[in-house]
Amino acid sequence: MKRERFKPPEPDDPLCCCGDIDQQREYCCCDCEELDDACERLVRGEQDKPDIFSRFVSCMADRLGLPCCAVGPLRLEISVLPPMVLIPGLLRVAAINCMLGVVVLTALPGLVLWYYYVTHRRKRRTLFFLSLALFSLAYMYYLFLTEIVPRGDVSNLQLVTVTTGMMLTLISLVRTKQGPGFVKSQSLAQGINSICTTNQSTNIPGDSAPCKGISQSNGENEGKKKLCPVCRQVRPPRAGHCRICGACVLRMDHHCVWINSCVGQANHRQFILTLLLFLVTSFYGISLVLRSVCPQQSLFTAMLYCPGVYNQYSTALCFTCVWYSVIITGGLLHLFILQIINVSYNVTEREAQIALRNKTGRRRFCGLVVETGMYSRGFLQNWIQFLTMNTDENGSPFTFTVMGP
Repeated sequence: MKRERFKPPEPDDPLCCCGDIDQQREYCCCDCEELDDACERLVRGEQDKPDIFSRFVSCMADRLGLPCCAVGPLRLEISVLPPMVLIPGLLRVAAINCMLGVVVLTALPGLVLWYYYVTHRRKRRTLFFLSLALFSLAYMYYLFLTEIVPRGDVSNLQLVTVTTGMMLTLISLVRTKQGPGFVKSQSLAQGINSICTTNQSTNIPGDSAPCKGISQSNGENEGKKKLCPVCRQVRPPRAGHCRICGACVLRMDHHCVWINSCVGQANHRQFILTLLLFLVTSFYGISLVLRSVCPQQSLFTAMLYCPGVYNQYSTALCFTCVWYSVIITGGLLHLFILQIINVSYNVTEREAQIALRNKTGRRRFCGLVVETGMYSRGFLQNWIQFLTMNTDENGSPFTFTVMGP
């Protein structure tokens, strides 16, 4: 019988052996889940303690937030492996002839989208999409070094430019994954308690009035405090709870499966920068490959018509990888455009979806823009606010002020 992992206790649940149901898990003097595991191992006759290597890998995975599955003494995320096998195999099959290329390059995005909707519906956290993105980037770069560079059509400066672009993209991706900016429950509780104490000392009438107002330090619209039904903590305006990450995120935009993390206040700018660096590097690499494979055609013509490209398997493989890169680049370009538009209107993807569901927002420009009219201050002011917003997770990005009754 498979037991569920730790979840926040409900009001009717029995108390922990420590006695305080509201106590933070990390401050608990014992671990009831580990106690249950020890009892199960004792009943089954399994070894009491894991080996040192297994404990080390488990600890590092927990610290990095990587979901793993136990396989003997090792812990491995199964969803990392399929892209490493499927991408090289499918692309090499697609390079055999034109018809196979059309079938594979049409079915592959459909399979990825199908798996995305399956994991999104079940609210599962997976490393499949992050592994697919990283391995695709690494495999494209490997083919560029082994198939295009030996042809002599790429100069050293162009090679250095592509390598630099790829490295900057990876560095920006690592910085994006450092965290979206989670709501700190302890600081919020202290802030609200201070408001209640201040209002009670000033004899403000009403029992619930002292804790109704929360405003942001940058002067945005004030909003009432909201209690997260999952985290059981007060969250500021524009914050949202991510069911995949299991936490409330400051100024939550969306949960991005390609980086296996939420996009929020702390990493939103870095996320857009990562998209920009990838798009520039990808467009430049695609142009270099097309000029080497189809030197007599223009860039746009070579993508649709490149005579003799399937005469040699190496050129056919490069041409197939160009179309695979174009598909990925097109999808990320659409995401980049949506992000730029949302920032220009000072609206997050989460706010846009909520506005459409509640029928409080209106679509513009063929549905690319969802205008809510809540936080927008004009194009220039919206971008200034976005580029200067606080990204310190340890510091409080908002302040509490007393709101009149």
